Amino acid sequence: MLAEKRQHSTVLVPYTYYECSIPDYFPFVPLHWHGELELNYVISGSAEFICGDERFITHAGDVILLPPNMLHAIYPSGGDMQRYDTLVFSGELLGSACNDRSTVECIRPLVSGERRIAMPIPADDAMRQTVERIFMGARAGTPHADLLLKSEMLRLLWLMEAQGAIIPQADSRTAASELIRPAIEYIHANLAESISIDTLAQITHLSKSYFMGQFKKAAGVGAIEYINQLRIRRACHLLTDTAKSVAEIAFACGFRNLSNFNRQFRGYVSCTPGEYRRIAGCSDQ
Repeated sequence: MLAEKRQHSTVLVPYTYYECSIPDYFPFVPLHWHGELELNYVISGSAEFICGDERFITHAGDVILLPPNMLHAIYPSGGDMQRYDTLVFSGELLGSACNDRSTVECIRPLVSGERRIAMPIPADDAMRQTVERIFMGARAGTPHADLLLKSEMLRLLWLMEAQGAIIPQADSRTAASELIRPAIEYIHANLAESISIDTLAQITHLSKSYFMGQFKKAAGVGAIEYINQLRIRRACHLLTDTAKSVAEIAFACGFRNLSNFNRQFRGYVSCTPGEYRRIAGCSDQ
């Protein structure tokens, strides 16, 4: 997933709850973005988060709030497994369409990216209890529980304001993540085709060497490694969601050599494509 096409919310239910772990069926979450905000609460373990140009290790009790369209990724930290709750939600949940002064001065600038959020949020016990109640409401998934979720979400923003966790954007420099965004869009649209570093550098209007440095800074890995990550991740989805042969899937994901696909797949997922399909098929039953 890059610019995600998945609809995380509806008019009636402007959020989606996910119970997550990293590594899970796939060892990492590649760099991507979506048009909604995202709240993450770490339950246990550690992992490396990449959010825009910031990289940090998260631990139990950490709270991360991402504004819309921020490039972000998650990688394992050492051999640890991290469990975390995720809420992806529309600005409508915060009443972003209202015209009162708290919305105009506090909420809309947050949704639009005019204000920056600390990464991770310096959370105290009061903030963690608020976040836990947010996810309690999300897990319940009822109209009555939505009242709890909405009220606690606004309380979270109030606590963040009080603790100085939301501040104006002061740096006018273009972040590395924004410089490479056109290249990521191109990769997503042409994943099944041959993709060269020269082409990606031309798309971003950067020199080849500068592009490669900025890409690794933003994504945490080089461009070729990132392309392989996405291709293997797409292959995992096709193996579980379609009846296509392994060779057909390899070709659809941009691999022109079946032995190379098998080698790359085993390197990322620690099993062959056929084994992965059998294991995933059993887990769905």
